[in-house]
This record gives sequence, C-alpha cells and structure tokens, in this order.
Amino acid sequence: MGASHQKSAMTDLANYHPLVIEGMGDYDPREPVPVAANIVAHLQSRWSDSPPTKPVLLITQGDPIAQRGISAITRLVADELSVPRGLMYLDTHLADYHEPNADRHKVILELPYSQLVNHLNTEIPGTLTHLEAAVRVELEGKNARRAAQQKPPLQDYYETFALLQEVTKVACQRLCGEITVAHTSTEMADFSVSSFYEVGLALGLLDRADIVAYSG
Repeated sequence: MGASHQKSAMTDLANYHPLVIEGMGDYDPREPVPVAANIVAHLQSRWSDSPPTKPVLLITQGDPIAQRGISAITRLVADELSVPRGLMYLDTHLADYHEPNADRHKVILELPYSQLVNHLNTEIPGTLTHLEAAVRVELEGKNARRAAQQKPPLQDYYETFALLQEVTKVACQRLCGEITVAHTSTEMADFSVSSFYEVGLALGLLDRADIVAYSG
C-alpha cells in the first residue's frame, strides 16, 4: 500500500467509531457463535445508553481465518452488527507473513503498524517510547512468573504483537476521538498477548470506561 493510500485510509478511519475486540486466538475451545452473541448483546446494551457518534468500524489486527477464537468471533460480530471492518497489520520487516495471511472479510480499509506509530508520534510525542518500555516491563514480569513455574520465557513475538494491540487502540482513539473495546472472556490468560491490555490503561492512554467486559 502506497503512502497516498495510507493517508486516505487514515482520513477515512477518522470518520468511524472504532470497535476493538480482544481475546484468545484459535486455541479458544469455545464455540464462537454464543460468544459472539454475548458480545453483541453487551455492546448493544452499552450503546443504547451511550451511542457512538459515528458509524462503527470493527478493527481487526491481522488474524488469519480460523474456526474458533478471535478471528471467528470478530467475523460473527461484524455480521450481526452489520458493520464493516478495518485491518491493522504489522509491516513486512516486523512480520512478513502477517499482512498476506490476514482475514479480509468485510474489510474496507487497511493500515500498517508504522502508519499508526507515525500518527502517535505526531499527535503525542513520546507515546511509543512509553508503550515500548511498559510492554517490556510487563513482559519481564510474565517471564519471571513463568520461570517460577519452571516454564520457558514467552517467545519474542509477544512484544511485537502486544505493541500492535496497544498502538492500534491508542492511535484509533486519538484519531477518532472515541473507541469501544470488548473482551471475549471474563479474564485474559496471564501469558496471552491480550493480557497486555492493561498497559495502555496503566499509562492513562486509554479509559477503562470504554471497555465492555464479558460476562456469562
């Protein structure tokens, strides 16, 4: 995607209310249909009290098509809500497989991680540095807990994907002026990428009030 297309996609994104759904990948053992229905019900309840001021765009982060987990759930939620999707993906030098393998069901705009970073660096300089440092601290804590359980350290890609997750949310919120984040389970497993969602909250870059918790 050329620079002009990326700039156009950023402009288009600003016209939407971003919906980011966080949760387990294809290792999620649950059937996705009832999980998606639960999320939709909670979103509709939230939005009936505090409706988005713009059309909703469900933001995905490069997950490939899968029968279970976040990929299947986000497809179902987008269909049930009748909303399009936007794709945020890692640049080739970070993960050359990420963008080509991403599910593009109902995707109307795409942006690379680098473009989101550029936006943050322009709007709130220093944010990426703070996010990177906080993710590393969180990663060190998780690896210490793993060592205590005689488990190996988390793989290197955890840091990269945790940053994609947090940068996506912060950049979308800053660009669009609003955001909704929904979880696919009541608790995030400690050693999952999704569990890094606390990073943006702890830095004050995201508001816990924007999170729609999972229950049931």
